Amino acid sequence: MYINILGRQPEIGIAELESLYGAEALTPLPPYACLINSEQIDFDRLGGSQKLAKVLTTLPTNDWHSITRYISGALPGYIQNMPEGKVKFGLSVYGVNISPSKINASALQLKKVIKSSKRGVRVVPNKETHLSTAQVLHNGLTSSVGIELLIIKSGKRTIIARTTHVQDINAYAHRDQNRPMRDTKVGMLPPKLAQIIINLANPEPNSIVLDPFCGTGVMLQESLLMGFSAAGSDLDERMVEYSAKNIQWLNQKVNFTGTLSIIEQADATNHIWQSTPDRAASETYLGRPLSSEPDSQTLSKIMNDCDTIHTKFLKNIAKQTSLGFRMCLAVPAWKTRQGFKHLKTLDSLEKLGYNRLKFVHAEDKDLIYHRKGQFVGRELVILERK
Repeated sequence: MYINILGRQPEIGIAELESLYGAEALTPLPPYACLINSEQIDFDRLGGSQKLAKVLTTLPTNDWHSITRYISGALPGYIQNMPEGKVKFGLSVYGVNISPSKINASALQLKKVIKSSKRGVRVVPNKETHLSTAQVLHNGLTSSVGIELLIIKSGKRTIIARTTHVQDINAYAHRDQNRPMRDTKVGMLPPKLAQIIINLANPEPNSIVLDPFCGTGVMLQESLLMGFSAAGSDLDERMVEYSAKNIQWLNQKVNFTGTLSIIEQADATNHIWQSTPDRAASETYLGRPLSSEPDSQTLSKIMNDCDTIHTKFLKNIAKQTSLGFRMCLAVPAWKTRQGFKHLKTLDSLEKLGYNRLKFVHAEDKDLIYHRKGQFVGRELVILERK
């Protein structure tokens, strides 16, 4: 049994896991974690999870003294098969009512337990109740001589787990910020979000994944890194050039098993793609960038323009795909004082030949990727041709 520590918007991470592993395999522990009943987790492809840990035991209590007493007895067994070298040790607590200072005090007591096994040890101190991904990564807590124990509240019980994987923030930053061709005016799709969108489309192995609004090629990049064939198109010839140069750069920097099918200049509302895609994963046209909330008339025009493009695109790709074709689109959702405003196109999906797929553990309203201060969010819509 594994447990994932979820990202900033946990419902999106849960939907991603449900898409890949099925609803029946998941037990959400909102708002921070999700149990996964699976023998193997491909963590590196997950964009919505920060940590992956192997469940060690579940205790019938939330009492901190009882929890640390159990860990004190079990800790020598956790480290006995470690190779020689100084042990790196850390604690992360989720949901249990305890202060960082008390966690640090307990960690120092547990340090004595490790030292009693005649091992050198360094404890990573807690500034908060849990260690950040950066702390885990940079202190080597998932290395052969590292151990991060997760202490996670589950109702009246407490799960003890050991971190096996953590998001590689350095790798994300490298393939996001170091790409040669970037354009802030057209928006910057985070690689983590691209991973989530692809996973929500849930391609089979060896699938061709199409991004018909490819921009600077982030979705193509992440598809290739996951081992899929990638095809892209964009109305703007400059974006096609940017995508090609970015994929060329990626090929020089990273070994990947995916294959690039084609990047072409095309209007997604009427183009006929040469190869029929198996899946589509895309951040579509989000409308013009907004630095503040527009007046109602301006917003209405922006929304109408976006609706026109999305309706035409959905009609076009429906004619080129068959029953069961699945795609995940990140479409615009506008944050106003009254709440989010959505594309009217989403109210006509059945008429356009699609079913909007639902999740057991996440609701549609929770699948809007947004940050504080943003006026345009991305609503993640999973569609299947009917």
